[in-house]
Amino acid sequence: MKKTSRILVTPEAVEVIQKLKGHFGELMFHQSGGCCDGSQPMCFEKGEFKVGANDVYLGDIDGCAFFMGRDQFEYWQHTQLTVDITKGRGSSFSLEIPMGLRFIIRSRLFTDNELDSLVPVMNGEEYLDAHPVR
Repeated sequence: MKKTSRILVTPEAVEVIQKLKGHFGELMFHQSGGCCDGSQPMCFEKGEFKVGANDVYLGDIDGCAFFMGRDQFEYWQHTQLTVDITKGRGSSFSLEIPMGLRFIIRSRLFTDNELDSLVPVMNGEEYLDAHPVR
């Protein structure tokens, strides 16, 4: 049975990710739902944001690990998330902000069949054990 991905990315967002990779190297994403970034996904240089047991690894987008705070994941666990890009400056420390752009999330509920075939998640510590930061 084919597994259903929890996180997707639009071609437009991939273009921005590729530009950022060219400038910064390997990247990662985190969506916390905290005070400064709301629910905006934030892009960091790989390893720049420290993940742990209170973070959930959802999968990779364009070769970049995507994490979400556990509390935020509790609300979003029944939705497929798609990372997109839009014009405008977000109020975060995300790498795309100086470009006059910001990453955003689009979402839709999983179907019953998709819920039965979801890619399993792991916490940030488990992810780091399996994928040590160089």
